[in-house]
Amino acid sequence: MLGWSDEHLNRFVIHGREYGVWHDGGIGFRNDPRHVRLANLGLRVRERFLYEYDFTDGWQHDVRVEQILPLDPRQHFPICIGGRRAGPPEDCGGPWAFLELRQHYSMFRIADRLLELLKPIWSEAGQEDDDEHDNHDGDAVDDHHEELVHLLRWLKIDRFDRRAANRRLAQLTMKRVA
Repeated sequence: MLGWSDEHLNRFVIHGREYGVWHDGGIGFRNDPRHVRLANLGLRVRERFLYEYDFTDGWQHDVRVEQILPLDPRQHFPICIGGRRAGPPEDCGGPWAFLELRQHYSMFRIADRLLELLKPIWSEAGQEDDDEHDNHDGDAVDDHHEELVHLLRWLKIDRFDRRAANRRLAQLTMKRVA
């Protein structure tokens, strides 16, 4: 549940066999993914398998089976029971580039840049109301909206939202059932 768009080649490797959805220019798979059921793969608790995304960037995820539960018709499956950190931005260059970006966008650097961007708003707020300064607050934010969104994403990079992940899993599951 990384929030990525599925625009890059990707695959699962389970018991030495590759599974995935075929993409133009990509590798072919022996099985039609619409007919592969997780329950039929013979996975056991604590068993691991590989999920690889964007072969050129080298994202490799070690997925571990935590629990195998009986089917509950009132529950959406699969379910995320935990996680750590938000997903890295797509096309950030792979794990090593992501770690460099994460270091670059430290909380201190983000705070410093936010102060720099918001300084004109605060300085104008201290001035008396006059026609000359009435609409500059919005302009300062609008001029840097994209950068502010980018900084806020990096500010929340260490936060994991399990409920949001499960909402997304439920949406994907419902889409496949329909």
